[in-house]
Amino acid sequence: MICQDRFGCDITIADKQAAIHWNNVLKGFLSHAASTGGDLTLALESDPHFALAHACKGLFSLMLGRRELDATITQALHDAKASQKMNPVTQREGHFIDALEEWINGKPSGSIHHMELVLKQWPHDALAMKISHGIRFMLGDLGGMLTSLQNLDEVYKGHNAEGYFNGCLAFALEEAGKYATAEKHGRMAIELAPDDAWGLHAVSHVFDMTGRAQQGLDWMTGKEAGWKHCNNFGYHVWWHIALMHLELGHYDRVLELYDNEFRVDHTDDYRDISNATSALLRLEFEGINVGNRWEELATLSTNRVDDNCVAFADLHYMMALCGAGQNEQASILLSNMTSAAEKRHHCEFTTAIHNAGATTAAGLEAYRDQDFLTAYHCLARARPTLQSIGGSHAQRDIFERLGIEAAIRAGLCNEARSLLKARDEHRGFRDHYSD
Repeated sequence: MICQDRFGCDITIADKQAAIHWNNVLKGFLSHAASTGGDLTLALESDPHFALAHACKGLFSLMLGRRELDATITQALHDAKASQKMNPVTQREGHFIDALEEWINGKPSGSIHHMELVLKQWPHDALAMKISHGIRFMLGDLGGMLTSLQNLDEVYKGHNAEGYFNGCLAFALEEAGKYATAEKHGRMAIELAPDDAWGLHAVSHVFDMTGRAQQGLDWMTGKEAGWKHCNNFGYHVWWHIALMHLELGHYDRVLELYDNEFRVDHTDDYRDISNATSALLRLEFEGINVGNRWEELATLSTNRVDDNCVAFADLHYMMALCGAGQNEQASILLSNMTSAAEKRHHCEFTTAIHNAGATTAAGLEAYRDQDFLTAYHCLARARPTLQSIGGSHAQRDIFERLGIEAAIRAGLCNEARSLLKARDEHRGFRDHYSD
């Protein structure tokens, strides 16, 4: 049967009960809810031939950047195509299946293309909007992320996903350095959708980039319900709060948040590893002893040295291995990153791993060995293309700081000043790190 989802888009689905579960998936995906995976399972149990759900299972799994999910992702495409053959789907749903196939074939930009084709004809499809946003974020396509959303601005006025749309727009504006406008849209997102953790986190980015740590803490306090429902994205929100405390010199509080909030569960999700490793390295830059916290991260990262799914992930595994002195495993990871392009030809994520990723990883390894001159040159060489690893400016700032630290320790005072100046100009203020 054909019915409409919560955004008014036609879906080919067995019955109303499956549609209820699917609408829960859509709401959960937009709000980063922990319930999303369970709701997707329920939707597919209700309708095992729901092609769109199979395609999204594959796309959602790809976003996790875990090599052991390859079989699950391939099966999702097989199931989506088999379901499509059994029950012909709408043109819009077909684009999601094609998007999954493009990514499996190494072209996430092709996935974006199909999402943009959907948005051209069905601009009110908030699922396509969020998927396009997410893949662009992983690719470091910040310009495309903003343009895509700005083209939809009028469509989402009064739309039932208006809050979530504004959260995405706020983040894209912040990454473009349009801080005042970003803050306005982020605050609007929370007013319209109190569970929009992405919009809330976009505002925290603005506070970070504009040097208003105390204001940020004041604003975030009392809004914990806005991310309590989240999957591990909730840890990332706590990480942002920790960065605000770090800026204010509240080092004990940062460690407390590390142990009790954003690293309370010892997961090996690369986003959780990135929160933890970058926090520990920032603390060490401040001269804080972080104890044996590196060891737990390195143990988990050892199991990820062969993943080579996302450069951003590999670099934070590398950070953990170097932090704990796991030299042999770090060398294996660097070797895998260097040869990634040979193993997986024509993969856009692999290109970033091989280029900016491997060069930055070599800088991390040299910094660990206290070869600060080599570390500086590696990090400086990777810097112009570092955006290609994905992540946000706030997340990649750890590599900016590492390059500055390496320059200082190598006695390259002019180079260090130049990097500090460029960092200050980008952020629009001098934080305590620049003083």
